[in-house]
Amino acid sequence: MAPETVLGVPTRHGGDPDRVAILLPGASYVPARPLLHFARVVLAHHGWTVQEVWWEPPTGDTMAEREAWVVEQAREAVEAESAGQVLLVGKSLGTLAAPLAAERGLPAIWLTPLLTVESVVGALRRSKAPTLLVGGAADKLWDGEVARGLGHPYLEVPDANHGMEIFGDPVASARVLKDVTEAMDGFVAGLRA
Repeated sequence: MAPETVLGVPTRHGGDPDRVAILLPGASYVPARPLLHFARVVLAHHGWTVQEVWWEPPTGDTMAEREAWVVEQAREAVEAESAGQVLLVGKSLGTLAAPLAAERGLPAIWLTPLLTVESVVGALRRSKAPTLLVGGAADKLWDGEVARGLGHPYLEVPDANHGMEIFGDPVASARVLKDVTEAMDGFVAGLRA
């Protein structure tokens, strides 16, 4: 279960108790990093309660073991909620929870999804819930052709790497963050429609 605070900062941000978004981090991309921070800000702006999951993933596991661990972490977080609507937001490693989202019909925002992992791609193919995919063309774990074929809205940023940054160009990287934030804002706004 998620701690109530990390470094004295709350991990739960109140909003509508019947709409809860769960933020699933990457292996080393914590909820305080820019993409997940702005996901939280967007969700709060739209009135959602946001629960950040902070974890320390096991190391040295096989991909199958990592997938099972992430799905279990996400399942525990989802089952801890009593909200009528739950949304998952995952970054990289957190996107290994896509099978859970597909199984439970949960809407999701997947930031740099692992489109080279068949369980993730298969789950995205099965998912009927609103889903936004965000990735960079310079990310070896993103496959633009796969993203385009899944039938979900997506944002693909040319030259962006796995951190959704443009190597060597902090100003361009800030523009990418703006574009991703706008995409998330439009997606979340559409969930109420």
